[in-house]
Amino acid sequence: MNKLYLLGLFLIFVPVLCLAQQYKHIPLQDAAGIKVHRKAPKQELQITFPNLNQLPYYQDGKKLAAIQKLEKKRRYNEVLPLLEAYVNNFGIENFYKDTPLIWRLGQLLEKQGQAEKAKSLYRLVLKHHRSDVRRVYSYYDSLEQNNKDFYVPLNYYYEMVEYRKSVSTFQPPKGVYLNMGNSINSPYEDYGPTINSEDDVLIFTSQRNTQGLNGRANEDLFYTQQQNGYWEEAKSFGKPINSIYNEGSACLSRDGNTLYFARCESPDGFGNCDLYVATKQADGTWGNIQNLGKDVNSTSWDSQPTLTANEDTIYFASDRLGGFGLSDIYYTYKNKKGEWQKAENAGPVINTRESEVSPFFHPMYQVLYFSSRGQLYNFGDFDIYKTYRVGGQWQEPRNIGPLVNGRGSEYYFSIDSKSKNLYYARSEASDLHNLDLFSFPLPMEAHPLAVTKIEGTLIDSVTNKPLSGIISVIDLENGIEISSKYIRPDGSFEFDLIDNTKYMMLIQSPDFFTIEREISLQQDTAFQIMTTIIDYSVPMVFKNIEFDQNQSDIKEDMKPILDEVALFLLDHPTYRLEISGHTDGAGDLQFNLELSQDRAEAIKDYIEEKGNLPEGRVEAYGFGSSKPLREEKTQEDRQINRRVEFRLIKPEKVDRKGR
Repeated sequence: MNKLYLLGLFLIFVPVLCLAQQYKHIPLQDAAGIKVHRKAPKQELQITFPNLNQLPYYQDGKKLAAIQKLEKKRRYNEVLPLLEAYVNNFGIENFYKDTPLIWRLGQLLEKQGQAEKAKSLYRLVLKHHRSDVRRVYSYYDSLEQNNKDFYVPLNYYYEMVEYRKSVSTFQPPKGVYLNMGNSINSPYEDYGPTINSEDDVLIFTSQRNTQGLNGRANEDLFYTQQQNGYWEEAKSFGKPINSIYNEGSACLSRDGNTLYFARCESPDGFGNCDLYVATKQADGTWGNIQNLGKDVNSTSWDSQPTLTANEDTIYFASDRLGGFGLSDIYYTYKNKKGEWQKAENAGPVINTRESEVSPFFHPMYQVLYFSSRGQLYNFGDFDIYKTYRVGGQWQEPRNIGPLVNGRGSEYYFSIDSKSKNLYYARSEASDLHNLDLFSFPLPMEAHPLAVTKIEGTLIDSVTNKPLSGIISVIDLENGIEISSKYIRPDGSFEFDLIDNTKYMMLIQSPDFFTIEREISLQQDTAFQIMTTIIDYSVPMVFKNIEFDQNQSDIKEDMKPILDEVALFLLDHPTYRLEISGHTDGAGDLQFNLELSQDRAEAIKDYIEEKGNLPEGRVEAYGFGSSKPLREEKTQEDRQINRRVEFRLIKPEKVDRKGR
């Protein structure tokens, strides 16, 4: 649908008593700020830590004493370069032992005007502290309240969709949290999906074979093949991949001939679980199973491997000693001889004092997905995040939103080669151990190419103050779903979208009618949006509602405006509407009274039917010529008196959802 529902009532109709003349009429494109940037993710200002995988803890008493001496003398300009150099030398243990130094460096950088670099350090404090830092949280939240996302709860998101179905041509969401069904999932835990490069073989881990080592549940690898768009019933990998030991969390090479997986409690292992590699034989079976060795594996738990696009690096999860938290993301890479090198920690931006697990490296792009319970802005227990590698550094991870992350836990995220569908394991909040496999179309927040930023500010054209509301964006070409967000406290909003694509932007608010505007991200674009809030105490008259003489039939040119009114009532289900019909003074008084009532009733019936509204939300009254606005001396006077007035009745209290 390429129709614009204008924001401000003063843009589409004139309030009675000529109140519109008190306000400047501002065209939609001429006011306040949506800007589009067609650039790859920019590199964030971060400090590098070259000692992370070289020494566990850095300390230099003389340098620290010099810094403290300058601090006491308040010579902060001299403190800053010394403290930055000191923190730059941190090893992993410094991040939880010396977080006050990171916090102090951030403060000094902020005072010097380096706000973005300072915030990156504040985030490190919040991720790695092991003490009470409520003051830091409070301070950081105050800095970020106009930068972070305020997602609309999923249940209300679907209510919004239902409200709009009768007046909107947009397709409803495809749905999220779609279970892959009984042919894949079992009554036991199923998790760890990975898909081959052809997108027709899905490998996963299951505990359905209960006879394992020492009578415990046994983890085995299973696979399913896609035929005619449907996944067939899952089958076991069988021997020699599956054994009396636990196997799982596999990934395939691009040609499908090399399998990396985890095996636990095996006699040839170095720790609890190790990473192994197997090769497909000429007859199609798997063999030549080898442990990746002590440079990769540790004496602890090592599992969940994922290959990079060029297949020379493996990222995996490990709870080995010397990490940042309970479990961390590590990586190993091949040297020129094809040998896997000593595993290294992926660093303090990805890892936290909590657990990071189940990494997935996108098969085409420099994007790493992983599950975490220690990153900022969690929706549930474990959430899935994505991070981009820019200039050799991992950028701040982004939560991929409530269309993927629910109140429970999500792990083992995987995407097909075309970035069309996602596969992952999740549990409900009520049962964190009942993992099933889920698959559904990839939402925008999770898409690797969603890097074009659209941002804007919504303000009142009279007071220049920010307005509240909900922003939704609809992909008109690909059907990719995008989470709706509340407008931030300062009136701003932003989305990361895919370039060279057409979108429809919807803005809904209790203060004005909904806007629907098409946006084409094919070139750098600047939009301007400003609106005037509704004055609910003043009735309004629509310019384009003109009945034929002595008739009460709804004309075609009235319908677009009446559709807007119906849409507003759908978007704001606790608001009511009063319609009053008025005629000029010519003709019979009783006939005019009946005609005005008929016209008001006709409009009422149309709006109720269009919006499928319940009885009582719209009321219609006819006043004939009893309430003129002007003494009728001219034809213009009579035209002004011939009108239909609309009065929106606002509920006494409106919550943040506009209900």
